[in-house]
Amino acid sequence: MPVASVFRAIVRRSALPETCVLAVVSVLVVVGAAGSMPALAVVALAGAAGSTLAGVRLSRLAAGPDAPTLGTPGGRLARRRAARPRRAAALLHAAVVSAGLTAAVLPLVAVGGRSTAAVAGLAGTAALLGGGLFSLPRRAATPGRLWWRRLLDGAVAGACLVLTAWLLLPYAGVPTPVRLVAAVAIGLLAGSVLALLTGPDRASGITRCRAGAGLILLALTLLAALPTGVGRAALLAVAPLVIGVLLTAAGVRRVVEADGEPPLAPVVWPRVVVPAIGVVLAVVHQLQSGQLPDHTTVVLALAAVPALVARELLNVGPQTTPAQTTQAQTTPTQATPTQATPTQTAPAHTAPPPTAETGAGKTGAGAVVGEPVPVGRAALLRALAARSESATGTLLVVDLHLTEVPGVSARDDVAAEAVRRARAVTAVDDEVIDLAGSGFAVVTGVAALLAYALGARLLEALDRPYEVSGAVLRSRASVGLAELAHGRPEDVLRQADLARRRAVQLGRDRIEWYDAYLEEQLVRRLDLERELPGAVARGELDLVYQPVIGLADRLPVGTEALLRWRSPVLGTVFPAELLPVAEDLDIVGELGVWVLDRACRQVAEWSVGGRRLWMAVNVTTRELISPDFVPRTAAVLAAHGVAPDQLVIEVAEPRVCTELPTVVARLAGLRSLGIRTALDDFRAEQASLAQLRRLPIDLLKVGPEVTEASRDRPLLDVVVTVADRLGAELVAEGLESAHQVEAACRAGCRYGQGYELARPATAERVEAYFEEFPSASR
Repeated sequence: MPVASVFRAIVRRSALPETCVLAVVSVLVVVGAAGSMPALAVVALAGAAGSTLAGVRLSRLAAGPDAPTLGTPGGRLARRRAARPRRAAALLHAAVVSAGLTAAVLPLVAVGGRSTAAVAGLAGTAALLGGGLFSLPRRAATPGRLWWRRLLDGAVAGACLVLTAWLLLPYAGVPTPVRLVAAVAIGLLAGSVLALLTGPDRASGITRCRAGAGLILLALTLLAALPTGVGRAALLAVAPLVIGVLLTAAGVRRVVEADGEPPLAPVVWPRVVVPAIGVVLAVVHQLQSGQLPDHTTVVLALAAVPALVARELLNVGPQTTPAQTTQAQTTPTQATPTQATPTQTAPAHTAPPPTAETGAGKTGAGAVVGEPVPVGRAALLRALAARSESATGTLLVVDLHLTEVPGVSARDDVAAEAVRRARAVTAVDDEVIDLAGSGFAVVTGVAALLAYALGARLLEALDRPYEVSGAVLRSRASVGLAELAHGRPEDVLRQADLARRRAVQLGRDRIEWYDAYLEEQLVRRLDLERELPGAVARGELDLVYQPVIGLADRLPVGTEALLRWRSPVLGTVFPAELLPVAEDLDIVGELGVWVLDRACRQVAEWSVGGRRLWMAVNVTTRELISPDFVPRTAAVLAAHGVAPDQLVIEVAEPRVCTELPTVVARLAGLRSLGIRTALDDFRAEQASLAQLRRLPIDLLKVGPEVTEASRDRPLLDVVVTVADRLGAELVAEGLESAHQVEAACRAGCRYGQGYELARPATAERVEAYFEEFPSASR
């Protein structure tokens, strides 16, 4: 829910000041609503409390040190980028102070001058907010079509909220033009905030800053629009003012600390439900007041119609977006409907003898296996054009990927068999078209639900082993679906192929539907693939460090290096989004070399004063199994003069099982040098426990779900026992509350890390944090 996400952004478990301010403001609003205190006095006190706390937060962020140092590659460019959030924090600090002062002076101004003072404060605050938001780091550009869709979504909600504001604003003593301008401003601001808090980027710091700025302007607009002596109606401005300033400060903090999240799925229902409820309540209020709709009400009610019509036309019209241009301008493989790789199938030249297929008697009884199959993109486009007059229908694009690497003739035979199996499970009027080396397509006349069922049958049929030239091969298929009613044949093909690409990215053996959010994700993926090569040379990579704390004495014992990509085009990119792209581009080794070198150099600098802390570095399974990983790691330690026991190599548990023998050998080689090893993201399942006994590890990292004994005490006891027998020490990660820290201590964890103990920060801030513990040396 958007409201819940707002409060989660403001009130973290450890954010006691924000919690206290919100509690005090709530009491003030209750007192003001009861008539025990003038409404403007409540507004002034609440605004002062919220603005003071937000101002303190923003002033600290504005005065914080730059992340890059003079010695880093690309340091000058990086320092300029790092200075942007600080300038934004300074301007937004001034805006928050201006908003608080505006609310504070209203009770002190003469009755006749309150509106003028509110308008002046609104103008000054708006200018400062605009400058602050403009100074924030740039985000990746939204594709044009998606940008228009979001704009129209906001316009529909805004039109309804404008009507709501018009009906609810007091009209006695207020000129109609002033009331109309205020209603339009309030409605559009509320609609913008609603769109921001329900969009895919709602978790990002920049979006939170924008939403906070919108709430601040909404509150000041209410104060400026309400007539003098309106009474308790001024209390409506308290919530958006206080939440707005706190949300702005929280957003800037998230930007500065690069603590964002990848795009999320949009939340659609609040955009529909909230404006509709507002209109209904406003109409009921007007009818209870004995007022009949006037001409302005009718005009405002009709204003939502053009936006609704335009949005529907955008949905059913041609789906041409910048993704189409992007695909054509990146790599040659993106110009074809599916991407062929050396391990994918080749075209079917011959058809093997037919065999009985499961399910063929249900849906494919009329299919003639011996019929020639159309081949190629042109044939598929002709088939789609022939069905373009139909209102229903679906295109399925199927990608074939052999888990083995056979010869060309074997791939041809598998492709022919796959097409034959597809013909066996499709209906008589469905068309199966060979895509000449990269899979096949099915054009069917059924709608979404039945088309998905057909895709499931195709996956089941294609998953069975293929007996080719005396060998048994297996294929992992991926299916992308798009409805024929979504546009021209070229657009439908592009949409289905985008869905197919998404299915491949998510691990194959799955079906994906095309939608606008999917296209946005894939466009971002293409942007990442375009920008990531050369990021090391351009000096765009950075490390932040999260301290690891001894739970017995609460002293720091080491840090974990966390990779960040500070892209001037895409913003800050986190490992969860970065590493899969790097693996697909085969540059994960290059990134790993940079991270290891930078982390070892940093721990060497921290060790100059006699402090002996260890540095944990995450490596992927692909890096670890590289033949030169162990000697290369030893060479980096020697180059920076770092003792082997000061380095901890972490590998994620879920991916270890795929290369278990090699991983065991590499971890043993690291331990022979004195380098400690850690198993990250341990899931504490039965298979994981059996696997753990084979791994030579020194540290076992577990999450709060394992350490909280109230959930599964027997499993926790098993984990602790196995760790003791192996001589491994437990590290509790992801500790975000005092309760979780206490649970980790009770569970027997020696070390812990998480936001409750210490947040990830730049090297300078972590070093300042270490200075608070002179005796920290392990």
